[in-house]
Amino acid sequence: MHSVGILYDRYLHLVYGVCLKYLGERERSKDATMAVFEKITEALKEQEVQYFKSWLYIVSKNYCLMQLRKSKKELKISEDFVETNLVEHLEDEDANRIDRDLTALEKCMKTLKKDQEQCVRLFYLDSKSYVEIEEITSFSLKKVKSHIQNGKRNLRICIERHHE
Repeated sequence: MHSVGILYDRYLHLVYGVCLKYLGERERSKDATMAVFEKITEALKEQEVQYFKSWLYIVSKNYCLMQLRKSKKELKISEDFVETNLVEHLEDEDANRIDRDLTALEKCMKTLKKDQEQCVRLFYLDSKSYVEIEEITSFSLKKVKSHIQNGKRNLRICIERHHE
């Protein structure tokens, strides 16, 4: 038992790091670290380990992956029992959000400089290539790219303001 305490002191930070990497949450990783040390205490009674550090890494990683699989199964089960009206409510919220985003996009498109708006429309809405836009607008290829880049940036800024 004393040797497990030494291993705990020596490798705690490594096991915690692995758990944090896979689980992503501090509290959950702390719990997993303790569970891994409980698991290796039992495993070391039954098996001989040649390369402890790499074995410990594999045990820790496998434990975390099992926890992730377990939580995905629980999530799947709980999703299966969601009531229909909740799903419809969420779909309505998504539709409202999309409507707000489209309205903001339409308003913001009108605030762009004429050349930027034309190039952004042709590129994103009409799926035209840079070369096709160059032919349609008579802008140089450099200007087309510039108008699209600046227009996109200005749209992003304008839309972010609308959401505030």
